[in-house]
Amino acid sequence: MAGRYEDRLLRVLDYIHDNPAGDLSLDALADVAAMSRFHWHRVFCAMTGETCAQAVRRLRLHRAAGWLIHSEWSLETVAERAGYASKQSFYRAFGEAFGMTPGAFRNRGELRSPLLKPEKGTYPVFPIEIMTQPARRLAGLPHRGDYMDVAEKFEKCAMLFAARALWPHGSQMIGVYYDDPDAVAEADLRSFAGISVDSGAAVDAPLEELHLPGGRYAVMHYKGPYPGLKAAYAHLYGSWLPESGEELGDHPPVEVYLNAPVDTAPEDLLTEVCVPLR
Repeated sequence: MAGRYEDRLLRVLDYIHDNPAGDLSLDALADVAAMSRFHWHRVFCAMTGETCAQAVRRLRLHRAAGWLIHSEWSLETVAERAGYASKQSFYRAFGEAFGMTPGAFRNRGELRSPLLKPEKGTYPVFPIEIMTQPARRLAGLPHRGDYMDVAEKFEKCAMLFAARALWPHGSQMIGVYYDDPDAVAEADLRSFAGISVDSGAAVDAPLEELHLPGGRYAVMHYKGPYPGLKAAYAHLYGSWLPESGEELGDHPPVEVYLNAPVDTAPEDLLTEVCVPLR
């Protein structure tokens, strides 16, 4: 079943190659791949070993190199057709990739490729099973920025639950992670620190209410410190998913925390990483 995802990635690479000056945003490429925007970049990066931005840059420069050798277009025209907003940005990117200016490359007349593709790494393997998850109602706080800093919002949630006597209505701490850290600037990463609550809990400001859909999920049973989750995600998206025959649902991944750092050693932390399936 891995071929299904390989075909999608090849379709995206063809699209980038054929439309270097077009809309190559993550959302646009997710549409080309016919995948959920929440999971697209994680799958691409885990399967290819490079980010979408690296692939776009590599393929744009590959087209530009060919045009420099095989056409008489001006450098400004080559830059524009390769998707660069200015000649200066094109010169800078080309110089970093080839070690010479576009003009020197043209005069040399030797066509070679830029930016060797990084190799896929080996990722730690954790048990993954398909489970039916219930719909959940969360009370929590949104977070923007480094995912490692979301702990502050969880602490504030816990304080608010204690002050408002909400704990009898609450159970699991759950994080929702909307963006891929390899694709979005750290300052712009969006997440939600929440606690699942029953229907009797009053969710008043500054707490916000968020509903998670129930249904089929791929659930990875991760054990270890939170910084190691990134590599575990790469295994789920890059190795398990292509072989599973499953299609991803249109909702971001969710992390359910079964214990907490306050009373648990980092190597004993238990997290269920839940990725929705169709």
